[in-house]
Amino acid sequence: MKATFAAGCFWGVEELFRKIKGVSSTMVGYTGGAFENPTYEDVCSGTTGHAEAIQVEYDPTITSYEELLMIFWSNHNPTTLNRQGPDVGEQYRSAVFYHTQEQEAVAQKMKEKLQDAAMKRFGKKIVTEIKQASTFYKAEEYHQKYLEKNPWRVCHTM
Repeated sequence: MKATFAAGCFWGVEELFRKIKGVSSTMVGYTGGAFENPTYEDVCSGTTGHAEAIQVEYDPTITSYEELLMIFWSNHNPTTLNRQGPDVGEQYRSAVFYHTQEQEAVAQKMKEKLQDAAMKRFGKKIVTEIKQASTFYKAEEYHQKYLEKNPWRVCHTM
C-alpha cells in the first residue's frame, strides 16, 4: 500500500517513517502543485504549489494506515499554515494526500478527533489539508535518505 504525507522538511519526515516496522520503502519528492517536473529550486521558489512530501510503501498486515497517520500527526505541528519550525512557505505545509476513499475517510475522521488535543497542545485548530494524491515527483537523488547519508545534519518538524 501507498501513503503520502507532507509535514515540513521532507528529510526529517522520511527519517521518521523509514524506521517504522512494516514500511518497505520511502521516497521524498514534490506533490500537490500544478507545475510539471519541478526541481528543488522550483519548489523552494514558492511558485509551483507543491509541498515537500514523502511517499511511503507499507505492508498493512504489519502497520496500518491509522498507525502511519498517528505518527504523521504526532511529529509535526498541524496547526501552522505553511510553516514547520524555522521553515516557512507553502512547500512546508501540512497535508495528507490520500490514495483511496478509505484513506480519505480515515484521515478526515482522525483530524476531527484530534482537534481538541491540538487546541490544548498548540492553542489552535488543525489546518492540515486532506486532498487526493496527484502526481508525485521524486526529488533529486541527493535528497533521498538525506539524514541517513548526513547524520550530523538536522531537520526540524516542530
